[in-house]
Amino acid sequence: MVILSLPTKMSSNTVFITRKAHFNAAHRLFRADWSEEQNDSMFGKCANQNWHGHNFDLYVTVKGTPNPDTGFLFDFKKLKQIMETEVVEKLDHKNLNMDVDFLQGKMPSVEILVMEIWKLLEPKLDGCQLHCVKLYETPNNYAEYFG
Repeated sequence: MVILSLPTKMSSNTVFITRKAHFNAAHRLFRADWSEEQNDSMFGKCANQNWHGHNFDLYVTVKGTPNPDTGFLFDFKKLKQIMETEVVEKLDHKNLNMDVDFLQGKMPSVEILVMEIWKLLEPKLDGCQLHCVKLYETPNNYAEYFG
């Protein structure tokens, strides 16, 4: 028999905060080295030659210990500005295949996009740690990345 000892109270001061942003973008999932039939078979409607768009919802979660002087882990206004500058301004109303430099040569799937967004945000966060980037492509489909 194994007896587990559970702590009676949490000892960590780690707090998680999340900010949401929104952007619209178009893309096409396809491989130029595949036939149209292969692309259609793998990617379905997402391989549409005339592109298709999404209303993306981006959730960025950071973690750390709140500053005892301010009570803030990270200023939400600053997090909003970083998300706007580093992500939304670069992606909103863009064609992800053609208009976004950091996606050139990459499949613009939601999985790849969420990892690339992490790379944009992580170096901009001082005093906290990026915990999760979650990107909803549709209300039913999303990708999460924890670095």
